[in-house]
Amino acid sequence: MINKVQILSVTSPGNLDSYIRIANLWPMLSLEEEKSLTKRLRYSGDLDAAKTLILSHLRFVIHISRNYSGYGLLQADLIQEGNIGLMKAVRRFNPEIGVRLVSFAVHWIKSEIHEYVLRNWRIVKVATTKAQRKLFFNLRKNKKRLGWFNEDEIKIVAQELGVSNEDVREMESRMSAQDVIFSPFPEEDLKNGKNNTNMPYLQDKTSNFAHGLEKDDWDKHTTSKLSNALLRLDTRSRDIIHARWLDNNKKNTLQKIASNYGISAERVRQLEKNAMKKLKRAIEN
Repeated sequence: MINKVQILSVTSPGNLDSYIRIANLWPMLSLEEEKSLTKRLRYSGDLDAAKTLILSHLRFVIHISRNYSGYGLLQADLIQEGNIGLMKAVRRFNPEIGVRLVSFAVHWIKSEIHEYVLRNWRIVKVATTKAQRKLFFNLRKNKKRLGWFNEDEIKIVAQELGVSNEDVREMESRMSAQDVIFSPFPEEDLKNGKNNTNMPYLQDKTSNFAHGLEKDDWDKHTTSKLSNALLRLDTRSRDIIHARWLDNNKKNTLQKIASNYGISAERVRQLEKNAMKKLKRAIEN
């Protein structure tokens, strides 16, 4: 009898052919058999029913995994991830919804394979948001048909997928990029046990460390001067400046401030103008 536990695990690429052969030995279920098993699992927690449902659908996972062979990942690993999705689908399937298990499971199987591909296709993630993941896989399908994109093809793909031309260009550049191995020591030095202090570094041409320190120092300086200048204002003028310019929430209107103080909006504008002049003089001195 086939070992029901081992068949869920493809331990190495060398075992893949045997795994596929054994998986295909399990007969497909009829509609009546599937309904009976799914009801036993859902309403009685029958684990034997769950095993039978999983084992009879392994061939379907194998079929789906073949669609992801172009990512340079082992099919055995893709099948493993698809099996996880299948098991999740079996656990969540409701036999009363009126569809076959295979129709329900396809989403869960693809979802697990998608996550695995995105985690392992590149060292640096090419897609992090839900929209980027969708664009990544749709773009892969289109590139098989179109090859390298020109401007007209970018417009066609963007229109088909409902995204901007820039989104397509950005994702294509991420997909075309290659990982680069960075070793801090030359290979010969590592073999000889040497610790070469003249190791190569990756230069960050976009960063200006001195400029960053200067900006931080200037921000602290101006913030300090502004705080001291505000203390020289009378309470009402200081409150008006805060309400108009410094509150984190949206800027208050002149009319709202006027109603709070029982004065006209024009008077609030005059107080604000005078307070701004005083602040400017205090900061410049």
